[in-house]
Amino acid sequence: MQRITITLDDDLMEDLDRMIAEQGYQNRSEAIRDFTRAGMQQAAQKSGKAGECVAALVYVYDHAARDLSRRLVENYHGHHDLALATLHVHLDDDNCMEITALKGPSREVQHFADHIIAERGVRYGRLVMIPNEAAKTSPSSRKSTGHAH
Repeated sequence: MQRITITLDDDLMEDLDRMIAEQGYQNRSEAIRDFTRAGMQQAAQKSGKAGECVAALVYVYDHAARDLSRRLVENYHGHHDLALATLHVHLDDDNCMEITALKGPSREVQHFADHIIAERGVRYGRLVMIPNEAAKTSPSSRKSTGHAH
C-alpha cells in the first residue's frame, strides 16, 4: 500500500468530510479509495476501456405499449449471453418494473442497456455497472472464500 499527501481547499475538504460522515466511512482513506475507484471506473466506461462487469439494469415501462413486450423479449434473446436473471414487478395498472442482472464485457452490457432503455414505452431506465474483479485475477491468486461457485 502507498501513502500519499494531497492538498484540498477548505470547501472541498468540508464537502468530503460531510460525505464521509453521511455514508458512514471509518476514515478518510477508505472514502478516498472508494471515490477513486468509482471515478476510475466511470472514466474507463466513458473511454470504452472497462473490462468485464456485473450490472443491474432497472427500468420502468408501460406494459400496454404496442409490441413492447415482444421487442424486449427479442432484445433479451439476442443477448442471452449477457442476461443472468430478471425480476418483474407490477407497479400499478399501467406500469411494470424489471430488474435484470447482467454479466459480460462492459461495452456490450452498456450497449444492450442503452437499447432496452431507448425502446418506445420504456419510461425510465438506469444501468449500474460494477467491475468484475474476479475476471482480473487468476484462480490461483484468489483467496478462498469458503464456498464453491
